[in-house]
Amino acid sequence: MRYHVMESNDIRRNLATEEYLMDTADVTEPLLLLYIQNPCIIIGRNQNAYEEIDLNYLRQHQIVLTRRVSGGGAVYDDLGNISFSFVTKKGDTTFGDYRGVTTPILEALRSMGAKEATPGGRNDLYMGDKKFSGNAMYTKKGRTYSHGTLMYDVDLTVLDKVLTVSKEKIASKATQSVPKSVTNVKPYLAPQFQVPTIEAFRDELICHIYQVNSLKEISDKKLELTDEDRQGIQKLVDKRYANDDWVYGQAPNFEFNQRTRLADVGIVDVHLSTEKGKISAIQFFGDFFGTKDIEGLEEILQGVTYKYETIKDALEGVDVSEYIFNFSNQALLDLLMK
Repeated sequence: MRYHVMESNDIRRNLATEEYLMDTADVTEPLLLLYIQNPCIIIGRNQNAYEEIDLNYLRQHQIVLTRRVSGGGAVYDDLGNISFSFVTKKGDTTFGDYRGVTTPILEALRSMGAKEATPGGRNDLYMGDKKFSGNAMYTKKGRTYSHGTLMYDVDLTVLDKVLTVSKEKIASKATQSVPKSVTNVKPYLAPQFQVPTIEAFRDELICHIYQVNSLKEISDKKLELTDEDRQGIQKLVDKRYANDDWVYGQAPNFEFNQRTRLADVGIVDVHLSTEKGKISAIQFFGDFFGTKDIEGLEEILQGVTYKYETIKDALEGVDVSEYIFNFSNQALLDLLMK
């Protein structure tokens, strides 16, 4: 088995690297990929970001959002997490056999003192009754690709703040995440493996997977990228993982309505529908006043990606109070993205 350590801490580039290597790498023997990234949310292929994520919290805390090509639920990663992937020839791995593909990770963790590490549920790894790893799998071009998270020292306080299924009036048929009790691996490891940095833990994990004392012993197993590889990876970043049409446009169509009442404005009730992540229909109702017909504001927002930044850009140069008297551009943004 060969391995590759990602060069980037950007989840979008790391997922692009995964996809690129899945398409191009020699998998005569299995390939193990390991990567660490800055705070981010990765939603599953069939999920609706608007239902799964507190997008305002993401924006305020500069947490990156992207979508992966495999199914499953939303996950939060930060610099206390290691993600791992296995790429094999399709016939070498049975689709859905998460226990089989995660065995090297489990055995390594047990050898580092985490004796309670076990597979559980459909695609998770547990310490007792608490989840520390979620996994997903897909096949492409005769290869099977399995990837998962490994929570070493993640800031667990963020999870409830960002991975909150929306209680707003959104109706769609997307796959929703199922909350589970989670834990970090670090406290379960033997003291000598409770190392201060995630990079040090990653290197220890690799050594235990390969059953060696030093990475130097397996230098011939390490896969390095070429400049041509990096160019191909960047194309995938631009085409998919950093592209709003992929991140938001893949969301199932849904309907949303929100209502507010302010003393100096009156009632403002907005109903909108989306198609491929863009506002396909929008109407405002209420007892508000305005010097311009509200249909003009609806036309401005029609076709805009349903995302805070793009709606804000669409309203640049627009005075919302002309359509809804005493209602500011910021108030409209807050209403639409509440």
